[in-house]
Amino acid sequence: MLAKFIDYLRLCRLHKPVGIWLLLWPTLWGLWFAAEGPPTFKVLWIFVLGTVLMRSAGCVINDVLDADFDPKVERTRDRPIAAGRVTRQEGVRVFVALALIAYGLATKLNTLTVLLALPAVALAASYPLMKRWIALPQAYLGLAFSWGIPMAYAAVRDAVDWGAAIPLMLANICWVIAYDTYYAMVDREDDLKIGVKSAAVLFGRHELLATGLLQAAALGLLAAVGAHRGWIYFAGLGLAALIAAALQWSVRDRSRAAAFRAFRLSHWLGFVIFLGLALDSAFR
Repeated sequence: MLAKFIDYLRLCRLHKPVGIWLLLWPTLWGLWFAAEGPPTFKVLWIFVLGTVLMRSAGCVINDVLDADFDPKVERTRDRPIAAGRVTRQEGVRVFVALALIAYGLATKLNTLTVLLALPAVALAASYPLMKRWIALPQAYLGLAFSWGIPMAYAAVRDAVDWGAAIPLMLANICWVIAYDTYYAMVDREDDLKIGVKSAAVLFGRHELLATGLLQAAALGLLAAVGAHRGWIYFAGLGLAALIAAALQWSVRDRSRAAAFRAFRLSHWLGFVIFLGLALDSAFR
């Protein structure tokens, strides 16, 4: 039973928290922009816990739907379902349980937030299929990872200011495509063999140009969204630009190890943006 429990934790990728951070930072951007400062403690803890649950649910359903692909990919062949330690049926039950708990948390907030939670579950459940159908599945992942932003506005204001939320979502989508391209570079050779689509396959030898332009677009959009903010916010964006440049430099040899390291370190970019936003709000 202990071994099975550990496999469930590995299925949820709780031993690899980088995905939690990558989903959490833009959600916190949304909360701080919506509240013009820190949200209430109730809203904050519900969103933080919901982020952990939905990221875990997304990992589980990804492994359920990719059970035929993962054994053929070097990086994923030892995942619990791919290795046969957990069945697909068990994975589906875990996904449903996590999604229901996350949805239950949303019901502690207002009706609009509850309604917006439904597309969040649908996006998380359908993303793994996109690599079969569209050339840039990372864009769909970006939408899934950005849905916490309109939910944040709904939770804080009981209304979504789409004029502010959409540019913030677009900034995050650009960032997601950039860092997930690093991730896709790790699997590119395997993906080409099995016919899976990805940003690394689509961009080909221009992948570093694409990631650089996407990161620049994300920072430009964040600057536009936060045009009314003070110097601390823009100092955070400046530090984020330096991190982006360092990540780009680190993958110049295009090796798998360098690309995977750049992906794992990308969450620091989101953190310094949030830090600048939070400090700017605190000292205004």
